[in-house]
Amino acid sequence: MGRAREPVLTPAAVARPQDAAGRIRIDRLEVSGAFADLGVFVPIAVALIVKNGLPATAALLPAGLLYLAVAWLYRLPVPVQPLKAFGAIAIAAGIGPNGIAAGALLMGAIFVVLGTSGLLDLAALVFPTSIIRGVQLSVGLLFLQIAWGLVSAPPRPFLDAAIPPAYLVAAALLVILVALLLRRRPIMLVLVSLAVAAAVLRHGGGWQFGPTPLVLPRLDLATFTTAFIVLVVPQLPLTFANSCLATADAARVYFGERAASVRPGRLAMSLGAADLLAGAIGGMPVCHGAGGMTAHVTFGARSGAAPLTIGATLVALAVAFGAGLTGLLVGFPLPVLAGLLAVAGILHIALLRDLRGELAWALALGVGLVGVTVNLAVSVTLGLLLWWGIQGVQSVKGSLARSR
Repeated sequence: MGRAREPVLTPAAVARPQDAAGRIRIDRLEVSGAFADLGVFVPIAVALIVKNGLPATAALLPAGLLYLAVAWLYRLPVPVQPLKAFGAIAIAAGIGPNGIAAGALLMGAIFVVLGTSGLLDLAALVFPTSIIRGVQLSVGLLFLQIAWGLVSAPPRPFLDAAIPPAYLVAAALLVILVALLLRRRPIMLVLVSLAVAAAVLRHGGGWQFGPTPLVLPRLDLATFTTAFIVLVVPQLPLTFANSCLATADAARVYFGERAASVRPGRLAMSLGAADLLAGAIGGMPVCHGAGGMTAHVTFGARSGAAPLTIGATLVALAVAFGAGLTGLLVGFPLPVLAGLLAVAGILHIALLRDLRGELAWALALGVGLVGVTVNLAVSVTLGLLLWWGIQGVQSVKGSLARSR
């Protein structure tokens, strides 16, 4: 994974010249790319706010501040997403704000330690490209799975849950088609603007301004123990493999040497710090994600301008509109969320195109399919064992051949 490669996602990476000095310049394509990852962000955030009782301000603030930090630290469109496995389990199990806060604090502490120790950067050296591509395939398939779920079985908090799924599926397919055909243009900005306008119209007035109160979580040993077993353990392999290793790799694929600062250990520290904040204020735990980077880049993001734009937007929403945000979010059209998420998944899977050789393809496909159907930790472990086993056999054969 250590070698930088030329960008292979041609619709995005070569769309316009890069600013070699790393300056942040906001233009319409950067703004379009800034909102490209809402398909993952909004459904989980809405569910945690509506179903799990997280205050809207606390839920959005860690993500917004991490996006602002990303703009300064990396000067690239490094994404910020909710912890997906963590969030899904918390939503399904009905875990309250205290349990979510405990899990966020544990995730933050673990990844700050891993990042500062240098262990993640060392671990990245033993991961071949085929295993990383397998993780990215798993994430792309997961995005498609989530997108299908949004329109085939609409979540109850959303107003679109009352619409027949067949209509939602058809609308999502139209969004996918339009987004793919016009991805070199600021289509994301148009789609998100239309979706926001629809959500505002559905809200029907009665706006409440200002933040929701921040309530410090009440924590004890039992809460931490439950959070670790139920929320943290299932999330750890996904965050390690996708948020740190695969995100660093995707950054190098798209930006080459410009992504030198996007290292696994540094990503672990930035997401860990944000999760410590999320746990302290009872907010939504967050991470980075390779699929989110594909989404941002595909629709125009090239620099820190994109995370600066979305980060400032999230902070403004949290502080100025947090008190009335729930009613707005549940009106966000599901076909747009599902369509954009599906496009990100499709293009993320396209990262596999730089693999060479039957072994690399077999490993990537195996890791990706096992990861999305069984467990990502299991698939990565089996893939690594198989890879290093094959390398060992080839090394022995080479030694025997040279000794003859």
